[in-house]
Amino acid sequence: MDHAALVKLVRQVCTEFCAELTQDEVSKFVRYTRLVTLQPEQVLAEIGARGESFFMVIGGSIGLYQITQQSSLQVGEIGSGGLVGEMSFFDKRPRTLRLAAMQEGAALLEISRGMYNRIVLDEPYVSSKLLEFVIRSLDSLVRDLSEKNASLHRQLKEFQPEQ
Repeated sequence: MDHAALVKLVRQVCTEFCAELTQDEVSKFVRYTRLVTLQPEQVLAEIGARGESFFMVIGGSIGLYQITQQSSLQVGEIGSGGLVGEMSFFDKRPRTLRLAAMQEGAALLEISRGMYNRIVLDEPYVSSKLLEFVIRSLDSLVRDLSEKNASLHRQLKEFQPEQ
């Protein structure tokens, strides 16, 4: 895919990230990324791997999986316009979930640590908007998990006998 087509796709799919960026700023951002295409169910990152990159999903979706010796449990899915791998990238701790393309495969923009550091220096406005997007993504994750946790606790209380 040529640069112009990739910029157009990012503007169409990643509307939240691109909302306050000009066409030229999106073009500059894309220059700091690498296009990654995954086949259906192809693994992007394994549990325990260190996050040296994070990814913006621009096509398809990425499943988030907890893996045990006995099973694989899908605990989430990130679709087009979302971010994956940002938590491990920023906290520099091993990944706690397997990231893999869903049935339709996926297209992503990879932001490596080196390129992130470069964009911070070279394009401060674009990098600040990227960081805001990362924060909103993580905030959404925490709020969603908190809501699910509270719901599970309410359900558990309903099934516990009164003492």
